[in-house]
Order: sequence, then C-alpha cells, then structure tokens
Amino acid sequence: MVEIPAPVSVLVVEDEPAIATAVAQRLTAEGWNVEVARDGLSALTAAARLRPDVVVLDVMLPGIDGLEVCRRLQAEQPVPVLMLTARDDETDMLVGLGVGADDYMTKPFSMRELVARLKALVRRVERAAQVAASQVAEPPITAGDVVIDRAQRRVTRGDAEVHLTPTEFDLLVMLASSPRTVLTRERLLAEVWDWADASGTRTVDSHIKAVRRKLGAELIRTVHGVGYAFEPPTSDER
Repeated sequence: MVEIPAPVSVLVVEDEPAIATAVAQRLTAEGWNVEVARDGLSALTAAARLRPDVVVLDVMLPGIDGLEVCRRLQAEQPVPVLMLTARDDETDMLVGLGVGADDYMTKPFSMRELVARLKALVRRVERAAQVAASQVAEPPITAGDVVIDRAQRRVTRGDAEVHLTPTEFDLLVMLASSPRTVLTRERLLAEVWDWADASGTRTVDSHIKAVRRKLGAELIRTVHGVGYAFEPPTSDER
C-alpha cells in the first residue's frame, strides 16, 4: 500500500485581513493546510498546537511583534520561518535573520514568488532530514577554530556551539565544500534556496552577512559583481 504524504501545514501570521486572506487562499489552492493568526500571542498558541511545517510571519504585529514571535518559536520548536517586512530595509532583514528567520520578503510581494520560496524551505528541511537519517556520515569540515559537522548539522567555533538557521547552515556548507572557489549568487540561489531568480540575490547577501556576524567576516570573501568564496585560514592548508 502506497503511503500518501501528509499535506504541508502552514501557519500564516498577518494582521492585515486582505493580505492574510490572499496568502491563505493561494496556499490552500496549492493543497496545503493553512491556519491564520492575527497577532503574536495567537501565533505562539497556534504553533504549539499545530506544529506547522513552515511559518509565514509578518514583522509588524499587535502585541508581541514578529521578531519576538520568531525568537520564541525557534527556542521552543525550530521551524522554517519566512518573514514579511513592510520596509525594504537591510537592517530589518538582518535582525530578522538574527532571530532565526530563514528567508524574508518585502511587501508588496509576488504571490508566485512567495509560494516558490515556501516550497524551497520545505524541500530543504526534508532534504536535511534525509541526510540526517542516512547511514553515510560525511566528515566534518575544519577551518581554523571553526568545525562544520555535516552529519549532525552543528557548527562550533572553539569550544562554543554557534547557532545557524537551516538556511545559513546549508549556505555555509555549500561554500565550505568548495574552498577558495568563487560561487555566484545565482548558483547559491539555485543550490541552497532551490530557486533561481536574479531578484533574490539580495537574499543571498543578507544571509552571508548573518553568517559572517556569527563566525567572522574573514571566512567568506566577497568577489564583487560575482559572488562569494570560502577562505579557510592558510595554516589549515595541508
């Protein structure tokens, strides 16, 4: 008997009724189970009950704002989060990534692109679970005092564990697997985010900044107009 996979469950947290309804209708049309929360407290309650596969989370919410909601969600039950921001402000984006968001979009946004990004988030989590369940353990990658454990999806620097979101981890592994090789933003979008759209290259840039802030700017070199390269310390070369 063929097992039919359960539909993806999505929690949409948005206090603007028109946007919440439009997003819910579109995701329902994709065959996903959707629930809508209108404020931060309701979102946390719904998330604890639903255990959603992915969350669409507006930053500006009544009561507890989206950043605090995201921080609490990741502390209680790590889940992929796509944040919606009202302003195209890189500072806001970096703050969102810093509290555990995996991706972000700025209002107004394309519904088609929203669906594509959410599908990519879900695929990435499924792929990570398959790798974790695999009996083939990939050796850690070491760069100076940074150790990237691909099998356990953990990163340490010195004696301290560094928390990376699933997206940040996959981005770091992609770069570290080809040290000193320049990878274009477009390739990173295709390989890490599972979608190729030149308009999303700022997403790559913001995630790179978040990783640098956690692990040090010297590990990832910017090649202006092209992309990025992982640069392990020279002393690590054999």
